[in-house]
Amino acid sequence: MTFIWPIMLLSLLALPLIAALYVRLQQRRRLLAARVGSMGFVQQANGKTIGARRHIPPLLFFVGLTILALALGRPKTLISLPRVEGTVVLAFDVSGSMAADDMKPTRMEAAKAAAREFVAKQPTLVRIGVVAFSESGLQVQPPTNDRSSILAAIDRLKPARGTSLATGIGAALNVIATKDRPTNYYTRGTPEPTVEPTPMPSGVYQPASIVLLTDGENTAPPDPLQAVQAAVNRGVRIFTIGVGTPTGATLKVEGFSVHTQLDEATLTQIAQQTGGAYHIAGNEQELQSIYQNLGAEMIIKPEETEVTAVFVAGSVLVLLVGTALSLLWFGRVP
Repeated sequence: MTFIWPIMLLSLLALPLIAALYVRLQQRRRLLAARVGSMGFVQQANGKTIGARRHIPPLLFFVGLTILALALGRPKTLISLPRVEGTVVLAFDVSGSMAADDMKPTRMEAAKAAAREFVAKQPTLVRIGVVAFSESGLQVQPPTNDRSSILAAIDRLKPARGTSLATGIGAALNVIATKDRPTNYYTRGTPEPTVEPTPMPSGVYQPASIVLLTDGENTAPPDPLQAVQAAVNRGVRIFTIGVGTPTGATLKVEGFSVHTQLDEATLTQIAQQTGGAYHIAGNEQELQSIYQNLGAEMIIKPEETEVTAVFVAGSVLVLLVGTALSLLWFGRVP
């Protein structure tokens, strides 16, 4: 056990003085009793004899004051608490094809709407990160519990260039891998070599998932299935949300007409290989199953927690018991 305000423990020094004062008062009481002919420590109270019992209420008061003095130091200790915890990375396809309007008003806006709904459904202890990808992956928002920061990051997304699903998955995996390591420092030291994680047993998953929002059209290398295998090895499930329609839409890109359509086959394959699921954006019933089956789990995690309230409550309880006994036995408060 440690204390946030250890200087306040100096209040414990007053307790010996209080004890000495009590002993002194008892000595004066015995002298007074001897003068009037009382018989030692035994006297009559409510028709009953009392002896050492008279010291019980003051002792309880002394114990209560001791606990209260400890509470002034604001004690804290390690407590194992159950909590729902997990990390989810929203990987957004921001390629040019996401400007298509086969989902109203556009695929990008439909993806944003699905993501906002997802954020609203998650427990507050689930950390959510945002990654945007087109031909390259870019971390927009590190995993956080701050819902306003997550929603602001989603709102900033805009369509860009081509699509590399592998890059998006790889960027999301990197965010998950580094979520517990500090990155806001500078060093001139030699970077440590990247250690390839040992593949997890089949069917075992981390409390971390990727939600991939994309139309599934892969137009840039590398092969997305390579990134999928990396996710499988790390036990990270990928839930794919298809943004678009199988019939597709035609876009004007730099004077050329380009037809783009939803690649459900690729997205289904990605989800199945990683233990996730594929659904279409805009279908609330299907998306609900994603919200309920992500990688959050109940864990028991020791945390250093302030227990001042427990000490104060214990002190008050002991003082109340001492007061009740004193009133019951002697008709007064010691």
